[in-house]
Amino acid sequence: MTGATPLAQVRGLGSARAGAHHWGIERATSVATLLLFVWLGVSLLRLPALDLQTVSEWLRNPLAAVPMLLLIVTAFRHLDMGLVVVVEDYVHEESNKLLLLMLIHFASVLAGALAVFSVLKIAFAPVAGVAAA
Repeated sequence: MTGATPLAQVRGLGSARAGAHHWGIERATSVATLLLFVWLGVSLLRLPALDLQTVSEWLRNPLAAVPMLLLIVTAFRHLDMGLVVVVEDYVHEESNKLLLLMLIHFASVLAGALAVFSVLKIAFAPVAGVAAA
């Protein structure tokens, strides 16, 4: 038996309210992602066609490209946070947990970066039929 007080014995073992911040961020990203997916659906329905040329022209508009980039960032951040919670709750071997968390973070950053790059490449591509100076 130690001479430590009950508070000293459990210090560092509790949540220390860190979960509330994570919960709030996860809820904020879920609401933002939901609203941005609704925006995407409505925007795509309003396009005259869904061919490559039409969608590319649409994404060249900053009022389309910026929300699309926000959608990518919020969706991949929400995905990352959700998968981390699943691993932390259900994977009990520390070595497996660490490996899975690293893979989740790496994959979500890589996939998000590729998606952002793709939108930026379309948004800043030269318009077909316009001669470059």
